[in-house]
Amino acid sequence: MPMLSDPSVKYRPFPPIDLPDRRWPSRTIAKPPIWLSTDLRDGNQALIDPMGAEKKTRFFDLLVRIGIKQIEVGFPASGATDFDYIQQLVRSGRIPDDVTPQVLTQARRDLIETSFASLDGARTAIVHLYNAISPAWRRIVFGMDRSEIKAIAVEGAKVLRDQAAKYPETDWRFEYSPETFSTAEVDFSVEVCAAVMEVLRPTPDKPIIFNLPSTVECATPNVYADQIELFGRTIPDRDSVIISLHTHNDRGTGIAACELGLMAGADRVEGCLFGNGERTGNCDLVTVALNMYSQGVDPGLDLSDIDGIAGVVEYCNQLPIHPRHPYVGELVYTSFSGSHQDAIKKGFEARARQNDERWEMPYLPLDPADLGRSYEAVIRVNSQSGKGGFAWVLEQDQGLKLPKRMQAHFSRHVQALADELGRELQAEDIWQVFRRVYRLDAPQHFQLVDYDETKAPDGTRVFAGRIGVGGRIQSVSGRGNGLISSVVATLADAFGVSLEVRDYTEHAMGAGTDARAAAYVECALPSGATVWGVGIDEDVATASVRAILSAANAVR
Repeated sequence: MPMLSDPSVKYRPFPPIDLPDRRWPSRTIAKPPIWLSTDLRDGNQALIDPMGAEKKTRFFDLLVRIGIKQIEVGFPASGATDFDYIQQLVRSGRIPDDVTPQVLTQARRDLIETSFASLDGARTAIVHLYNAISPAWRRIVFGMDRSEIKAIAVEGAKVLRDQAAKYPETDWRFEYSPETFSTAEVDFSVEVCAAVMEVLRPTPDKPIIFNLPSTVECATPNVYADQIELFGRTIPDRDSVIISLHTHNDRGTGIAACELGLMAGADRVEGCLFGNGERTGNCDLVTVALNMYSQGVDPGLDLSDIDGIAGVVEYCNQLPIHPRHPYVGELVYTSFSGSHQDAIKKGFEARARQNDERWEMPYLPLDPADLGRSYEAVIRVNSQSGKGGFAWVLEQDQGLKLPKRMQAHFSRHVQALADELGRELQAEDIWQVFRRVYRLDAPQHFQLVDYDETKAPDGTRVFAGRIGVGGRIQSVSGRGNGLISSVVATLADAFGVSLEVRDYTEHAMGAGTDARAAAYVECALPSGATVWGVGIDEDVATASVRAILSAANAVR
C-alpha cells in the first residue's frame, strides 16, 4: 500500500452526542462513588508476569486495608490459576463482611457456570457479564447484526438468573457491561441493557450494575460524559440501576473522563491503583480519590501511607511508578526552580502564622503530610535553584533561618558548587559549604575560648575574654553600649579589625533543653565591603559573640 501524503485522512472524528440540554457541565462532585478495584483481574491480565497467589493475596489485603469495598478478584473461567485462587479466597475467611468479591465472565453458558462455581460459599458476590456491542465489533469481530448481539446479552442474563438460583446461600448481585460502550450507539446500549433488566428484574433494594466502559478512548472526555448522561436519562427504572464507569487512558484523559462521567450521573468507578492496565492503562483510582480530597470531598479511602501502598503495588505488579506520577511519584512534591522554591518557602512561613488548618500553598495542591510524606524533599537544590531553595534546605535540615540579604550572599557559593558538580546538591553538600563560607569550623584566626560580660558604673557593657589568635590565647577586653558593641570595640582596640554592624538577627534552633541559638551579623568594612558572620551556641549571648568573631575571620 502506498504511503499517504497526509496519514490523518485515515481517521474520522467521533460524532458528537445530540444533547443540547446537557446538565453535567454545571455539576460538581460532592460525594465519593462506589469504588471497584480491578487490579486482580484487568490489571493482572496486563502484567508481563501475572501475579501468583501470594502476590494476589497481598494485593487483596492492601485493597481491604485502604477501604475498597468491591474487588474484582479474577476471571475464573480463564483457567485453573484464577479459579483456584478465588475458591481459596472465598473459603479462607479472608473476605470481610463489608467487602464484596466480583468475577468477570463472557456471555457463554459454560464460562458463567464456572464463574458461579468459583464463588461457591461466598456470603455475597457480584458476577460481571459482558459482550461487545459496538458497530466495529459487530461487523469485524462477530459478523452479527444488532438483534443477534442483543440476543447474546439476553441469553447470558438468563444463565445468570438460573445459576444464582442454584446457590441460594449467596446474596448474588449482577453487573452487565455493554462492552465497547464508548464506540457504540447510546440508544443501542440502552436497548441491550433494558433487555437484560427484563430478565434479571432489578429493584431499588437490589439494583443491577451497568458498567459503561470507555473500552477504547475514542473522543474527548466531554463526549463520554454526554454518553453517560444520555444513558442515565433513557434507561428505564433508573432507581434500580447503578451506573459504573470503566475508563481507559488511550488518549491520556481516562481520569478526566471518569470525573466528567461522575458529574454526568454515574454512581461507581472501576479502575486500578495508580492506573495499571492494558495499553495505556485503566483509570487511576488513587488519583481520582485524591483529586476529590483536594476539593474537600472525603473519598472514603485511607491513602495516608501513600509510599507503603506504592511499595505493595510495585512489588505485586513488578512495574515501577513514574517519579512524576500524580500524588505518589518521588518528585511530585519537589521543586527545583528558584521561583517555585521561593513561593513555597513563603507559603510555609505564612502557614506558620495561620490560625486555621486551611491549606493554601503555592505549587502544592495537597499537603504531603496527609499522605505520610515529610516536607524534607519539597525543595531540592540544583543549578536551576534560587536562594529560597538552599535556605529552605538549611532550615529543614539544620534549623537555620537565614536573613534575606544573607541568602543572597550565600547563594553565589551554592550556585558555584552546583555548577562545578553538575548534579543535585544534597543537604550535606549545602551544609558543608555554609560551614566553610561562614567559618564555623576550627581552626580559625579568631577563636573564642571564654568570656565574661559586666556592667560598668556608667551603664556601658564591658567584654572581658580570652580569644585564640592564630593559635595563641590572648586576654582582651572592650567597652560598648551592649555585648555586641563591646566585642566590636575589643576587636578594633586589640587587633585593629574595624567592623560596623549593620544588621543583627538571632533565633532559637529547636525547643526544650536541647535548643540552641543562631546569630547572624552583617558588617561593613571601612572599604565599604560587606562581610557576614554566623554564630551557633547553646547560649544566645555566646552565639552573638561567635557571630562577630566569624565576621572578623572574613577580614583575615
